[in-house]
Amino acid sequence: MTADLSPAPAPRPRRRGPGAVIALHDRIFGWCERWLAPWLLPTLARLAFAAVLLGYYWSSARSKLGEGLFGAFRPSPGAYAQILPQKAEAVLYDPGQFSLPETLLVVAGTWAEFLLPLLIVVGLFTRLAAAGMIGFVTLQSLTDIHGHGADPMTIGAWFDRTPDSLILDQRAFWVFVLLTLVLRGGGPISVDRALGMDRRAAG
Repeated sequence: MTADLSPAPAPRPRRRGPGAVIALHDRIFGWCERWLAPWLLPTLARLAFAAVLLGYYWSSARSKLGEGLFGAFRPSPGAYAQILPQKAEAVLYDPGQFSLPETLLVVAGTWAEFLLPLLIVVGLFTRLAAAGMIGFVTLQSLTDIHGHGADPMTIGAWFDRTPDSLILDQRAFWVFVLLTLVLRGGGPISVDRALGMDRRAAG
């Protein structure tokens, strides 16, 4: 039996200079991408939505409810004024002057303001609810601009160095949060995960 006289492999030289910084950067943020992003991003997105927009939309939805036990199915005159403002003004805010499709649209809009935010906060069908909210925010913004005649300051503009307009600036961040949920799902602290949904996507 002969001894192995082949030379031992030379130790890998440590990177120095910019290469070492790049390698450290890649290790740290690769770990963040693999282990933090899949659960932290959707969880924080849902928390931010709950903190900023849940009360806003539920308050708006409550203002659209009619009186009595069946108020959820008989919207208030203010509901028609908010969703179909030009028609409401033309008929002096009389709900009886709206067609059945228009009434169903107002009822659907009212319920969407209740249900879609609730689904996002609890994390049930999160991707679908967030996609629905993106559509809702888009229609809401178009109604504000063309139906309610929002002024240029309220509408705002992108790339103008002024970040506080109520429509284009603020709602761009709303849509960004919602798009995060469409792409990432509800995260581990959600009803979706308890039901076994999105496990493969999260992995």
